[in-house]
Amino acid sequence: MTTDNLELLQKVLAEEFDLNESDIVPEARLFEDLDLDSIDAVDLIVRLKELTGKKVPPEQFKSVRTVADIVAVIDSL
Repeated sequence: MTTDNLELLQKVLAEEFDLNESDIVPEARLFEDLDLDSIDAVDLIVRLKELTGKKVPPEQFKSVRTVADIVAVIDSL
C-alpha cells in the first residue's frame, strides 16, 4: 500500500463525502465505519477515474470493503 495513494484517497473521501480525514484509516470499513452506500461507491469510482486517468473495473471494486482495499485497487492500476 503506497502512502501517496492512501493520502489521495483520504483527501477524496474527506472532500466528496464530508468525512473527517482522521477517520479514514486503512482498516476503516467503508459501509460500517464510514457510512458510505452503494451510490457513494459508484461516485468514488468515477472520482478515482478522474484523478488517476485509469478506469477501475467494477468487478475489481466489488470485493472492496476497507480503505486499504481501495488503496490496493489504486496501486494495481
